[in-house]
Amino acid sequence: MSDLEAPLRPKRKKIWVDYFVNFRWIIVIFLVLPISFTLYFLTYLGDLRSEWKSFKTRQKEHDENVKKVVKRLKQRNPSKDGLVCTARKPWIAVGMRNVDYKRARHFEVDLSAFRNVLEIDQERMIARCEPLVNMGQISRVTVPLNLALAVVAELDDLTVGGLINGYGIEGSSHKYGLFSDTVVAYEIVLADGTLVRATRDNEYSDLFHAIPWSQGTLGLLVSAEIKLIPIKEYMKLTYEPVVGNLKELAQGYIDSFAPRDGDQDNDDKVPDFVETMIYNPTEAVCMTGRYASKEEAKLKGNKINSVGWWFKPWFYQHAQTALKKGKFVEYIPTREYYHRHTRCLYWEGKLILPFADQFWFRYLFGWLMPPKVSLLKATQGEAIRNYYHEMHVIQDMLVPLYKVGDALEWVHREMEVYPIWLCPHKLFKLPVKTMIYPEPGFELQRRQGDTQTAQMYTDVGVYYAPGPVLRGEVFDGAGAVRELENWLIENHGFQPQYAVSELTEKNFWRMFDAGLYEQCRKKYGAVGTFMSLYYKSKKGRKTEKEVQEAEQAHLETAYAEVDQPVD
Repeated sequence: MSDLEAPLRPKRKKIWVDYFVNFRWIIVIFLVLPISFTLYFLTYLGDLRSEWKSFKTRQKEHDENVKKVVKRLKQRNPSKDGLVCTARKPWIAVGMRNVDYKRARHFEVDLSAFRNVLEIDQERMIARCEPLVNMGQISRVTVPLNLALAVVAELDDLTVGGLINGYGIEGSSHKYGLFSDTVVAYEIVLADGTLVRATRDNEYSDLFHAIPWSQGTLGLLVSAEIKLIPIKEYMKLTYEPVVGNLKELAQGYIDSFAPRDGDQDNDDKVPDFVETMIYNPTEAVCMTGRYASKEEAKLKGNKINSVGWWFKPWFYQHAQTALKKGKFVEYIPTREYYHRHTRCLYWEGKLILPFADQFWFRYLFGWLMPPKVSLLKATQGEAIRNYYHEMHVIQDMLVPLYKVGDALEWVHREMEVYPIWLCPHKLFKLPVKTMIYPEPGFELQRRQGDTQTAQMYTDVGVYYAPGPVLRGEVFDGAGAVRELENWLIENHGFQPQYAVSELTEKNFWRMFDAGLYEQCRKKYGAVGTFMSLYYKSKKGRKTEKEVQEAEQAHLETAYAEVDQPVD
């Protein structure tokens, strides 16, 4: 067997859950989609109502809501009330984790009112947003002004708070970094109820650098000031097919945006947007985009494709046509391009509704798409949830750019998941060591895509049912995730915490650096009030003993030995 051949696996005996999953589309069609559409519409009306309010009114409401949060925190009795978390129901989160920490004793703080765009400051080029503002909402406000967040995550439902406290990326991240790298200031309520504004150069600069990836375990985020950039009305998108083995596909992807002469910061050589989709072990399509004016888009001979219409082919399938017809260029309205993966949830929609990509369904019912991820989770039950953890993969692997080929070969060998999404991002060298950080000495290697201030990484997005599952073979989902995590640790990679994790506490702190995070936990009183990051992220229900131990806040040294072997 060659290195790229997947191992032979025995056939798996079907159980009742398999049949339920196969016919789950009935519940989705008749229950989830109608409710989702209603919720989307009501949310839209609420967003419009917020936009009609004056800045002064929104700011006044914000200040009043912050006072409520402070008052609620001060009502907590540390000896009996449990650790602090938000009042959102466990199934509302977009991520795939079970949010098991909310099934144990805890103290809830309601942040549901924090969903307003507080200000668009065109002089400072800053958008000030509350944490529950989502990407669809903010792009609807900014794009008509020919402005946008520097990094606009593709799915409409992703929120500012989730993208900061967790993880956020887009096709522009090769220029601007992750979503959190574009934040100018955070407004945080600390454990004792103190409201602070943290920036990269004020007295709370340590907190500013520790907030990303902290999952709300340092304080409660109540607003953020985020960088805006000027944009144009259209995205000129070039689709270029690449054929070869996985290493050759990886190199084609790298060459699509990273000049071989190392001139990575030259806007003339580097596109505004980048993504690549690997459709199988020998075929991929690289997409590069540049902003274009409406005058350019409407020139004779140019093709405009409004991908946002409900009846249009799903974006990943449309891009796949480049494998047959070759390289082509088209112009997409900018906001529609930003949210190109929303209707089909990348390609997860194909598993949820196997026929939803067909023309008849798109034309008749495509306007109902997508189903809300939160409702899909709310209607799946414990058995279905556990089934998906074992038989389905939703993972992002953040790896150094030069290791993308190795990562693709690993995924093929161990999981056989296709399509695979590739999206590059800068990982900046900062004055302090944050939870995720570039490889030491990367700037001396002068690798393709790197600069003196940032190492180029790539999100290898692995979302779908593995090949063995589709073939009815035995597949150990938990074991595969453990191996994925070990591979990431060995290759200086990182796993976003929205995903299901099998990491032990020791290996968790080998993947992430605990130094600054633990320092801020102690300095700002989070220990014993907010959950620790590992406690919040780890798989499985929390016992009462675990809750009590977390409340007692034994300040143990975090596992941060980078040179220890993987268990």
